[in-house]
Amino acid sequence: MTQLTIPAVAERAGVNATTIYRRWGTLQALLAEVAALRGSAAPPSSSGDLRTDLEAYAIRTLADLTRPGGIAFFLAEVSPDIDERRSGLRECLRRATAGLDTILEASRDRGETPPPLERLLDQIVAPLYFRTVFSVPDTDETYARALVADLFSGTWKSAVTSH
Repeated sequence: MTQLTIPAVAERAGVNATTIYRRWGTLQALLAEVAALRGSAAPPSSSGDLRTDLEAYAIRTLADLTRPGGIAFFLAEVSPDIDERRSGLRECLRRATAGLDTILEASRDRGETPPPLERLLDQIVAPLYFRTVFSVPDTDETYARALVADLFSGTWKSAVTSH
């Protein structure tokens, strides 16, 4: 991301840099909007099986983070400006929870008792973001599936959160 500048974006788009500055103001704002557009994919489809749906969600999340520019867009949302940072992180969380909410709602509609949203964020989403941001080796589809398998090992059904 250090080589990406507003003048470089303007040149690639064939416009004056002033046009970009006028519309977005900062590189972070531009990238945050691009990230929002990239993250506005169709809601996940329901396979009829919670585990399968969560595996697909985890793999899709990992693919989104690891594709070219994926983590750069997330990092752009974590702007140096405190207000932009809060706004970007809230939007990132909103996108993550929207897909999971769809999966959880479908599960409940089938009469299942799925894990709480917070547990999915803690046990699936957070590790994927952490390992991608810090380039932890072996963060791949096998790892994403293992996160879901760990969730289904029965621990979430018996664990009670007290906060």
